[in-house]
Amino acid sequence: MAKSSPVSHADRIAKTDGEWRAQLTPEQYYVTRQHGTERAGTSPLNAEKRAGTFTCVCCNEPLFTSQAKFDSGTGWPSFDKPAGASAVSEHEDRALFMRRTEVRCARCEAHLGHVFPDGPRETTGLRYCINGAALKFKPGDT
Repeated sequence: MAKSSPVSHADRIAKTDGEWRAQLTPEQYYVTRQHGTERAGTSPLNAEKRAGTFTCVCCNEPLFTSQAKFDSGTGWPSFDKPAGASAVSEHEDRALFMRRTEVRCARCEAHLGHVFPDGPRETTGLRYCINGAALKFKPGDT
């Protein structure tokens, strides 16, 4: 089910496991490189209300805008759409005896979270449920 992304091969970022470990905190590494999940309600980005852009903690790629963010009540930052058509890639995830759609950064393949079809009906109907540990926030106009 992997959706291909228009990110060119030249723009992709690949690092060794050691390079990722040196760059990221243990939680960031666990979430983004080991496909982990942070505990619900633990990310300060869940309450972030300022205008700005949410970027990948691994490669700084713009992933979501504050305009797409909404309070889903789940305890994780939630968005109704990515910042651009090539920002994320989607992959089938059958872990934990479930069938879900995993969301990754299209540029560096960092695990971000999952997308579900229970988002705001007035927009896309999608809920990108994203680990705050996979994101950085850059305040400013979007």
